[in-house]
Amino acid sequence: MTLEEQATNFTTMRHIERVRNLINNVIRKLMDRQEKHDQSKLEDPEVSLFTEHTKTLSGLTYGSAEYKTALEQLAPALKHHYANNRHHPEHHKNGVDDMNLLDLIEMFCDWKAASERHTDGNILKSIEHNADRFSMSPQLVKVFENTAKGMDLLN
Repeated sequence: MTLEEQATNFTTMRHIERVRNLINNVIRKLMDRQEKHDQSKLEDPEVSLFTEHTKTLSGLTYGSAEYKTALEQLAPALKHHYANNRHHPEHHKNGVDDMNLLDLIEMFCDWKAASERHTDGNILKSIEHNADRFSMSPQLVKVFENTAKGMDLLN
């Protein structure tokens, strides 16, 4: 190996190490988020209202007129929840446009988990519904769809 190749390899290895360190930083921040995810639901005003209405919501189709009507009963809990959980677009003045990549990852995982609570839940339908609801760009919608497919989350 020539000196020039060795120098190139050294530079490449430094780059690889830097990317690994940055990814590890993302992983640490995501692990912190997963520990804190939705903790506000375990206290009032959220816990009592969610306890009263969650069973009803799980039997309804996400985004349907009946679902939206049922959500009205949760308004005080949802207002508190959104104010305390930045992975929801409602937390931010400009919705999804004010979110960061970590917010989006947590939101995506939240949507998938929430879709599993409905008898007819489907992550792709949730993405489609929320694309309109939050005025998401077609590109972001495609990234979410690709992620769901690439992670085998369609079941």
